[in-house]
Amino acid sequence: MSTARLGGHAALVEDLYGRGLLDETWRAVWHAVPREPFIPRQAWRQTPTACEPLTTEAERLALIHSDEPVVIQIDDGEPDGPGIATSSNSQPSMVARMLRLLEVESGQRVLEIGTASGYVAALLSRRLGDSAVYSVEIDPGLAHHAAAVLRAAGYRPNLACADGEWGWPDQAPFDRIIATCALRTVPHSLVQQLVPNGVLVAPVARDFWSGAVVQLTTDGSGIAAGRFQGGASYMPMRSHRSADPLPVDQSSCRAAPTSVDPRELLTLGFALYAGARLPAVRMVHADRNDGAQVWLQDQDGCAATAVTGESSHEYGARSLWREVERVHQEYIALGSPEARDFGLTVTARGHQVWLHHPERIIEPAPVREPAQ
Repeated sequence: MSTARLGGHAALVEDLYGRGLLDETWRAVWHAVPREPFIPRQAWRQTPTACEPLTTEAERLALIHSDEPVVIQIDDGEPDGPGIATSSNSQPSMVARMLRLLEVESGQRVLEIGTASGYVAALLSRRLGDSAVYSVEIDPGLAHHAAAVLRAAGYRPNLACADGEWGWPDQAPFDRIIATCALRTVPHSLVQQLVPNGVLVAPVARDFWSGAVVQLTTDGSGIAAGRFQGGASYMPMRSHRSADPLPVDQSSCRAAPTSVDPRELLTLGFALYAGARLPAVRMVHADRNDGAQVWLQDQDGCAATAVTGESSHEYGARSLWREVERVHQEYIALGSPEARDFGLTVTARGHQVWLHHPERIIEPAPVREPAQ
């Protein structure tokens, strides 16, 4: 259902302002940069099961003037694909949140990873000036579209068609970096391209069910750290897409006792904790009328499933459901911390998720074999 309001773009901006997502400066910027010119004529609405094409102008404008994402590419632009969204103009409230977290100031230089429609680059150009904005897009078709609509709207930021995982080293350092695609891990190459006390804002797509926005600050020595700032759902950077897991051996199915309702696993705080304790374990869920169903799987094909009010089942050599229940018990014993209680540190050696302060690192849990 569309959340469009009467009054079009102006009403959308005032709604964001009324919700505290825009300050006075950003409010003026958003009013000056309408969303509609950046959306291609061919666009889609994302539903829980498919991408539905927008077939009329009224339908297109209603979605554009709502607080919803607009899909602008499916199947990487290839014809006759399954219809999977691969690029979008993000939900306006999410864009506003991330720009607020970016904490830009006049005179600063900003790098955007993922130009897509060009809309965020236009907002940044209006706020900071064209020469201060750099934006990288890996897809040639999207890069061409963004360059054309930005020029037509009167903006000329610095644009490149390249893999954003590597940033734009020739133009570094930057004061701020924002990613508008989800990262599995924050590339250290981006941290290296920030000035001391520079800020990086990015959605991070963890294996364990969740996506979250992280706000990191560099210390000038190649280390960036900061807290998670709530949930986010973004399409993954192309080089960070998850590989398909190995097939599950259905013949190894066995029942496992269940003491946790799967619904209790569906909080961002638990997902961040479990993602650190159970690295490379993937969890997806489906809502049911009377609860939820979750499916867990690791990279080796071990799996587990559980449904509210029913017993769970495990597959393969690993007691995956019992591991999750033990990790959930740990989480409860910690006081069920919220997402903003967790943080991330990025160094040349990798990532560390922590709780409350950077010294309290969450280490992976030992893998347990199934009981005989």
